[in-house]
Amino acid sequence: MGKVVMYSSVSVDGFVADDNDQPGPLFDWLTGGDIPLDESGVLKVSQASYDYTRAYWDQIGVTIAGRHVFDLTDGWDGKPPSGIDHVVVVTHRPAPEGWNPEAPFHFVNGVEAAMAKAQELAGDRTVEVAAGNVGGQMLAAGLIDEVRMDVVPVVLGSGKPYFGPVNAQHVLENPDMVIQGNRVLHLRYRVRH
Repeated sequence: MGKVVMYSSVSVDGFVADDNDQPGPLFDWLTGGDIPLDESGVLKVSQASYDYTRAYWDQIGVTIAGRHVFDLTDGWDGKPPSGIDHVVVVTHRPAPEGWNPEAPFHFVNGVEAAMAKAQELAGDRTVEVAAGNVGGQMLAAGLIDEVRMDVVPVVLGSGKPYFGPVNAQHVLENPDMVIQGNRVLHLRYRVRH
């Protein structure tokens, strides 16, 4: 099995979106550089961010996200983001009406079931867990191996917390990777189990 990584861009004060689910400037670093990050031509980052992010993205086999994120993005139009093979959606509701059953999205009830499905699909590749509510539930359940944060120099003041509803202490190891990009600091921590 591959490792399980909780990941997102985050404000300095710990939010992945504002109170209205808007990321504001949290993703500006993805368009503020000269090096194309993917084939779209839209995402362009600094060389340091490219080296860090592209290597990480290439390891991901499955992304786990909550139904709220799925709905906010309109299910990424049925195409998993960043070239990922599959998305597992944690939800208590069925797929949206008219959803293409051939799209590589899997609707699963609960974080444990979502993790089991994601690991089955990912094999030895990385399972990425979107930070926020679902990521916090998975951290609390002991299912996260590593926390990756792209820390953006902005204070949102309030919003959706990176660790969602976590209400207990979790100790992370010292960061084993700290990379400065253009308007972003990439951090990687292993979770102490």
